[in-house]
Amino acid sequence: MTFWQIWNMSFGFLGIQMGFALQNGNASRILTDFGAEVESLSWFWLVAPLTGMIVQPIIGYWSDRTWSSRWGRRRPFFLGGSILACVALMLLPNADRFTGLLPALFVGAGFLILMDTSFNISMEPFRALVADNLPDSQSTQGFSIQTALIGLGAVVGSFLPWILANWFGVPNNLSDAKVQPNVVYSFYLGALVFMGAILWTFFNTKEYSPEERKAMGIEEPSREKMKFSIPKTMWQLGSIQFFSWFGLFCMWVYTTTALREHTYGLPTMDSIKAVLASNPQDIAAQQQLSLSENLGDWIGILFGIYNGVSALFAFLMPSIAAKWGKANTHMIALLLGGLGLVLTYFMPDKYWMILPMLCIGIAWASILSMPYAILAGTLPAHQMGVFMGVFNFFITLPQIVSALVSGPIVKHLFGGNAVYALLMGGISMLVAAILCRQVSDRS
Repeated sequence: MTFWQIWNMSFGFLGIQMGFALQNGNASRILTDFGAEVESLSWFWLVAPLTGMIVQPIIGYWSDRTWSSRWGRRRPFFLGGSILACVALMLLPNADRFTGLLPALFVGAGFLILMDTSFNISMEPFRALVADNLPDSQSTQGFSIQTALIGLGAVVGSFLPWILANWFGVPNNLSDAKVQPNVVYSFYLGALVFMGAILWTFFNTKEYSPEERKAMGIEEPSREKMKFSIPKTMWQLGSIQFFSWFGLFCMWVYTTTALREHTYGLPTMDSIKAVLASNPQDIAAQQQLSLSENLGDWIGILFGIYNGVSALFAFLMPSIAAKWGKANTHMIALLLGGLGLVLTYFMPDKYWMILPMLCIGIAWASILSMPYAILAGTLPAHQMGVFMGVFNFFITLPQIVSALVSGPIVKHLFGGNAVYALLMGGISMLVAAILCRQVSDRS
């Protein structure tokens, strides 16, 4: 395939990752605004990996067995998922408007479940689509272009609340609203981009019919029960994925709190609001609230930076992997990512936090592409969807483990100091880098 054919085929990921970026950068503060405690945030983030673990293998299994001359094999699934995702993106920041028997926090959690389910329905077929349509010689290029679009979408999604507040004057303070208006409108725009990007891929990508695939020598799945044996390389990559995504999950959940409380020494949002409730004219508390709100937007900037770095680095990865090997490229990237997470502890202010994000961006680019490029050549073509769905277990399981253990660890072992969760994530990513030495496919 040509560069632009691969670009069109992967373009929907721009919208998907914009949605993920809005969620990653803002879900914690939205849930906090609805009343969640910092120790419980990881429990709410448990929704994403649980839905991914359930949804992706199912969607992969059925998309392997789907064919419509009009709609194709993978396209019906990511189109349907995008419709649900748009609904969820518009509903989550407005959860307080749907309260009845349940408080806003639990309504918001329900919309978060819908959001994660729909994201996974949309995302899983894209991995299989790239593997369906590209020969092994183009797999690294295909997943790298996909990573570049993921990075671009994530940059826009991460920066969007800050852009709306600083360029267009959309308020970023709470005032009488439960969720900051710039965040709410960011989710609305995210829904529009999500749908537009999916439609672009839907109408500009060809899928091969069973007859065409058979002519290429690709075996089509039968309706009978098929042999399912996980390749050795998949197990090797699985252990690397586990420690990589454990570290990423720690970063997504705790960066906002770590920056506010460790870097700037601010009290918790609940403490600030309690002071203002008793004395609305307290100048120190007003300043603390303003700084905390601005730091929330800055987290979006930081996340946008690492995603921007990943988008740029993605274009370099095919040539780097061709010279050093896929596994070695991935190992070096993870070493840099682990170092970046460790560095967050030592950064003196929010601007210095850009440095760790540069390192994390390189790791993120590799995490999104290298494992799939290594794996694609080891999988049976007629079961690509279900194998890619099962491989997602190695992404969701570490997030579930992190969600279950990181909250109690932060509360009881780290004394509520969230920055130590980032250090823990950095060490985990360094372990993942070491495990790259075991991968047998070093081409």
